[in-house]
Amino acid sequence: MEERYIAAIEISSSKVIGAIGKTDGHGRLDVVAVHRESGIEAVRHGVIQNLEETSMRISTTLHRLQEHSSVRPRKVSGVFVGLSGRSMRSIKVRTSVSLPEDSEITEDVLDRLRRQALNSDIDSSLEIIDAVPRSYKIGKLETLSPKGVIGNEISAIFDLIVCRPELTRNLTRTVNEKLNLRIEGMIVTALATGALIPTREEKRLGCMLVDMGAETTTVSIYKNGSLRYLATLPLGGRNITRDLTTLNMLEERAEDIKITSAVALPRPTPPTAMKGGVPLTEIDNYVQARAGEIVANIMEQIEYAGLKSGDLPGGIIVIGGASRLNKMEQLLHDESSLKVRRGKLPEYVEVTDAKAHQTELMEVVSILYAGATHSNAVCLEMPVEQGLPSNGEAPEDSEDEYEDEPSRRKVRKQRNTEKVAWWKDKLTNWFKPGEDDSDTLD
Repeated sequence: MEERYIAAIEISSSKVIGAIGKTDGHGRLDVVAVHRESGIEAVRHGVIQNLEETSMRISTTLHRLQEHSSVRPRKVSGVFVGLSGRSMRSIKVRTSVSLPEDSEITEDVLDRLRRQALNSDIDSSLEIIDAVPRSYKIGKLETLSPKGVIGNEISAIFDLIVCRPELTRNLTRTVNEKLNLRIEGMIVTALATGALIPTREEKRLGCMLVDMGAETTTVSIYKNGSLRYLATLPLGGRNITRDLTTLNMLEERAEDIKITSAVALPRPTPPTAMKGGVPLTEIDNYVQARAGEIVANIMEQIEYAGLKSGDLPGGIIVIGGASRLNKMEQLLHDESSLKVRRGKLPEYVEVTDAKAHQTELMEVVSILYAGATHSNAVCLEMPVEQGLPSNGEAPEDSEDEYEDEPSRRKVRKQRNTEKVAWWKDKLTNWFKPGEDDSDTLD
């Protein structure tokens, strides 16, 4: 199969990061180019606040990606974008369908269950992005793989993934309208990282994926191979940084001290050194108090999911910039009594851009991989040489029939809206439990 180039953008409170990869269609991904732009103040808690500044940073990111030797002379014409933010969470719902006696459960029946879930009555201030199946029940049989089973009634538990509408609306306005760039798909970042970073065994045993960002921390809990719970906490590494600014230092200096000198746990011997004119013991007090608060809120999510720490023998997998705080993994272990490991990319994903740091790439590469393996999209195109064809006729352009630019923009916007809706409808098939998972629940 011919190689395809895929592009993805992740927009968070601290950065805009873009990646380009190529896939041969056999489940492998080669990430050939990565670029990062800082994004302070343009995005708050994962929601774009400044459309102009964000679009400029995305434009710069794409320009740098296109300059990469592995990409030139291709141009980015479409991107997959990640969805994340403070309002992103899951809501548990149940649906059921009655069938004639001895009916076989087909894909159509499963689609009916999902449509019921997507039409659930929820808070009007929220938008349903996806409906992820947790488990199915046919008679007394509880299963993850209902297709082909015989029964006269089937019920299902779904986790609705919801967020506030401005999250998707501002993404569309920034990427599609301001940059005139196709959105090939909006992908829930937490679902994409959950599909790529934890192992299948960890998810079957029960595990928690913690993505610690600048202003938010996303917690995804898996049990029996399926998503069990998702929540976004309005706490992150920048909370620690801003606590340190109260010690009369600028945020940039506070961030540097946090990364290079602070620890999340008390030191064996109280330090006597000074950092930025402030005793290191005082810095430690601020950092450890806030780190403890963040971890305490993470641990509470296990109870909110209706579980106990002992239900998650797969442990905790941590990703995100804030997780790099010294001793943060040890703090999580001490508070949960669970094994904790740092997330890493699987072996079938290779990063060949020598300048890229894997710790910063988990989210954007997960988005990239979802787009590469679950679509036929081609995000990069070779530039078309200007001039007339040999027959002397003008090159065909489907938009030439519209005489003015506003009309052409209106058509492009409508096409993009239809594509986004189509991708929303397809998302569940990407992240539902695989056929290789256990047929029954514990």
